[in-house]
Amino acid sequence: MLTLDRHVPRDASDGATVLVLLHGRGSHGGDLQGLAPGLPAGWVLLTPQAPHLASPWGYGPGWAWYRYVAGDRLVADTLERSLSELDTLLDSIPELVRLEPGRLVLGGFSQGGTTSLAYALTRPGRAAAVLNFSGFLPDTELVDLGALSPEVTPVFWAHGTRDENIPFALAAQGRARLTRAGVPLTARDYEIGHWMVQSEVADAVTFLEELRMSSPATPRG
Repeated sequence: MLTLDRHVPRDASDGATVLVLLHGRGSHGGDLQGLAPGLPAGWVLLTPQAPHLASPWGYGPGWAWYRYVAGDRLVADTLERSLSELDTLLDSIPELVRLEPGRLVLGGFSQGGTTSLAYALTRPGRAAAVLNFSGFLPDTELVDLGALSPEVTPVFWAHGTRDENIPFALAAQGRARLTRAGVPLTARDYEIGHWMVQSEVADAVTFLEELRMSSPATPRG
């Protein structure tokens, strides 16, 4: 199973929101734990480490969720392994955090955002929502937007308009594809490059809280 870092606050209890965030290419499992102070009280934050070594693909000393090709293309079987590893991890959450989780939210930055999108679209209903920070919608046979389940996962997509690693045009293209497929999408743009800022996290939390309030039956977290 994937290794991970975790933040389980003392006031976390059964029914708490569990946020699983995936790091970017060449990074590691602890990278996004710094976002914990910006989360609501009682939320659990899990940050797993990707299964692929990044160095053989030229991505630096860390880890990767898939092998990138170009544009919005990637090597499908490398992504498929990560999705399968995430299945095992998410099934183990009650044991990992020692409480019965409420809603599960999946997200990530860059490669982590792309992987989160792919997971939510191929496993509808598994997560209550997905947070994509500067990732792209992969063009792969694994993600068939023409065969989506009625139980579609809502998406929050944050992207920098000055992003040179994953250009904003690629975000606009992916968002348009999701909208045409009927995926509930909330898009937010920021005057930044390929990094995250605290305002993105705040906007994502607002999105999740509004989503919770609009749901007829949700756990307290």
